[in-house]
Amino acid sequence: MKTKATRLAFWGAAILALVGAAVMLVPQGKVRGFDVDTFGHLPVLEGGRVKPVDTVARNALLMIRSQQEFRHEGKTVVADEWLLDVLFRPEVADQQKAFVINDPDVLGMMGVQQSADRYFSFKVLQPHLDEIQRQGEAAQMKEAKERSRFEGAIANLYERVYLYVRLKNTVQLEQTPGLAFELASLGTPSSAQRRAVISQAAYFRPFVTAGTTNEAWRNAGEALDDAARGRQNPQLGAWARMSVAYRAGDAASFNQAAHDALAAAGAVQADLVAQTGHELVFNRAQPFYVGMVLYVLALLAVFVSWIWKPGWTRPAGYGFLVAGALVHTAGLVSRVILQGRPPVTNLYSSAVFVGWGAVILGVILERMYRKGFGTAVAAAAGFASLIVAHHLTGDGDTMEMMRAVLDSNFWLGTHVVTITIGYSGTFLAGALAIGWTIRRHLSRGGGDEATSKAIMGMTYGVICFALFFSFIGTVLGGIWADQSWGRFWGWDPKENGALLIVLWNAIILHARWGGYVRERGIMAMAIFGNIITSLSWFGVNMLGVGLHSYGFMDKAFWALAGFIASQLLIMAFTLLPPQFWRAGAFSGGASKHEPEPAPGK
Repeated sequence: MKTKATRLAFWGAAILALVGAAVMLVPQGKVRGFDVDTFGHLPVLEGGRVKPVDTVARNALLMIRSQQEFRHEGKTVVADEWLLDVLFRPEVADQQKAFVINDPDVLGMMGVQQSADRYFSFKVLQPHLDEIQRQGEAAQMKEAKERSRFEGAIANLYERVYLYVRLKNTVQLEQTPGLAFELASLGTPSSAQRRAVISQAAYFRPFVTAGTTNEAWRNAGEALDDAARGRQNPQLGAWARMSVAYRAGDAASFNQAAHDALAAAGAVQADLVAQTGHELVFNRAQPFYVGMVLYVLALLAVFVSWIWKPGWTRPAGYGFLVAGALVHTAGLVSRVILQGRPPVTNLYSSAVFVGWGAVILGVILERMYRKGFGTAVAAAAGFASLIVAHHLTGDGDTMEMMRAVLDSNFWLGTHVVTITIGYSGTFLAGALAIGWTIRRHLSRGGGDEATSKAIMGMTYGVICFALFFSFIGTVLGGIWADQSWGRFWGWDPKENGALLIVLWNAIILHARWGGYVRERGIMAMAIFGNIITSLSWFGVNMLGVGLHSYGFMDKAFWALAGFIASQLLIMAFTLLPPQFWRAGAFSGGASKHEPEPAPGK
């Protein structure tokens, strides 16, 4: 009976979670009658790769506002509708509070009183554009790491304003009758000047011609030039009709024009519609956001199991974890297919992959030990890594084109994946140790001995796993370095960090084998492994150090410093006696789970 109830709770939670995730796949309804889903499906070239308009809209709004939708005049404005307004009704978009500004000095420069409202419209920014440009260009003359807080904020605002202005002039020039007017006036003297301005300002290229290279794509200005020479792209007329219909509020005509534009693009390159359709579904599904939600549910179920009906709630938590792992895996696989690359290509994807690896290991551990502890630690690790990934999306397209030094599917699929699995294992071992510490101080008497031994066994096994993959990954990295730079090892900060992870995991195991540390010491050392791994992973990639630095972020320093401080604090708690705040905690000697070492040990 107990086994039947356990299975029912597991499968019930897993199926319920997967059904909830599947609901995200349902296309959004029409907005005021306009088929924004078909508009979002249209293929464009931006940032060196083909993507749906939906991706451009989401990434642009994310960069400008740090959100993918917002409320305006009592209604929710989704990214695709916002982009339609920016392209075809800029006077409406200018009134929407699309810009987030947090820096008090930037607000002071604009003469705006700081308040709880952090969002501002382009209309509010307009009187200050000259000053924003002047200050922003001056700040951009400095290296990112040398800028003050204000200089970093004003440079960021200038970049977002510039992006917004480019978007407004991508398909047609602002304050002109529109794309249909440009088509009708191709032979006039002023038309060539306007076409040149559009070509220079355009943010993306929506018109494809025969060919598979980036040169096969035209922006609106170039497409109008082709039309002036008698080679009009059929997509151009469809976009012109979309512009007229959207401004006039004619939903039926807009919907027909959007379908015609999609069909015309598909007629030139048949695989485009399928490719952008896949990415559109991926965007709609938001697998990593859904994964975060499921990991939180798994954590909550495990917490409840510690105080109420563990026979039901513990397997339910495991069901949520497995469902989250499946959704997480589906998201990873989709990214691999869309990019045509291995799963780790940049810092964002590494955060997603590290979390996935920790979750998969946690699923296996929970299957082996059935204590609920594997579920809790894996869910926490998965959630934390996806939160980190979420905060890395503000820079734009997370499926960006590869840097030349990384443009190798073989080494991305061997060295990068292997070393990242080592990160996952080291972080999971540290997470298990943190969980052991929390349980030791919150459970009466430090908890039962069987569970304590099980957690110790999990941590030991994961450290062995992490050592193996970290070592293999580091060796593979040296071989790649030898092929790329002509030397196997150069004491680059990233190389040193990778070596430190290997050495630290080896030190933990040797300290245990030699009897220098026992349960409590291993846990403290495993937590310190989090610090070493974070410095190798983020400290180099995000703080502008060495050949492997891929972009300085000033916020990363304080986030990284805070994380390191938290790990040192937890290590201190790990080394303290259990429930040390209770009377007599220090007089009771060592924990009952950890006998004092013999003299000489």
